[in-house]
Amino acid sequence: MLKRFSWAAVLVAWSLGTAAQSRAPAPLASVAAVQLPAWIDRAGVRLPLAPGAELRAYDQVTTGAGSRLLLRTADGSTVKLGENAILALDDMHMREDNVFAAAMKVAQGAFRFTTSVLVKFRGRREVSIRFATVTAGIRGTDLWGKSTPDRQVVCLIEGEIEVTPEGEGAIRMDQPMSYYRRDYGTSRPVAPVPADDFREWAAETEPQPGRGLSTPDGKWQVTTAGLASGPALSAYTELRNSGFPAEIVPAKIGDRRVYDVRVANFATRQDAESAAQALKRQGRLGRYQYSVGR
Repeated sequence: MLKRFSWAAVLVAWSLGTAAQSRAPAPLASVAAVQLPAWIDRAGVRLPLAPGAELRAYDQVTTGAGSRLLLRTADGSTVKLGENAILALDDMHMREDNVFAAAMKVAQGAFRFTTSVLVKFRGRREVSIRFATVTAGIRGTDLWGKSTPDRQVVCLIEGEIEVTPEGEGAIRMDQPMSYYRRDYGTSRPVAPVPADDFREWAAETEPQPGRGLSTPDGKWQVTTAGLASGPALSAYTELRNSGFPAEIVPAKIGDRRVYDVRVANFATRQDAESAAQALKRQGRLGRYQYSVGR
């Protein structure tokens, strides 16, 4: 049973695109870095989100407490999410006329979308981002936004956007460091962003090195080792349900077959140690012994 469960995990990882394929087309979006825990919901199935995972249209990603997420899209843009955020990729495709088209919905939490001047994208973008009751249509820009039950904020850092509140006309924004706010269904006038507020907002979506950050080329891992099959399967299931992409690795102690359960790809030793300490504080997960290594 344990071997079958391990093969299932391999197949799931393959389906999410964590293994690079040299002849495969570039993914529409992929996970460049994730500060665990985080999840992906696809076709009614929830799985932990791993660095390097490829995303498709209609996927939904969710971050947990203290989490951050960095995505890269096919046009070279970056998408950042803060903690306790939900982002739905309502649509995402590359059209035949070389247009990257995407519709994203920020159901809750802080979000940042940035087009990169360093990536030479020879096509065009048609991207819209919806924050609860406000939609922002972007044209090669850098914006930050946040959605809560009571308020939606859209901050234009540079470029140009068109904000359309539900039931209202479009509002064009082309002044850098300006923001729009909607409180309890009422739009406020566009205004300059106070510098202190922007620093605080930007920090909400920035990955935090040393705090459990994992990347596709991360070398460090957190392991609970030497488990019998039953406890190994329990640890594996509990870790994955909690948003940590655990793997089962067969091992031996003398002549006895045991199993290690590990979470890999942490960027630095400090990131792995931070994750291990966080796991020790999490209820049932705290009953396992964790070690950090490469």
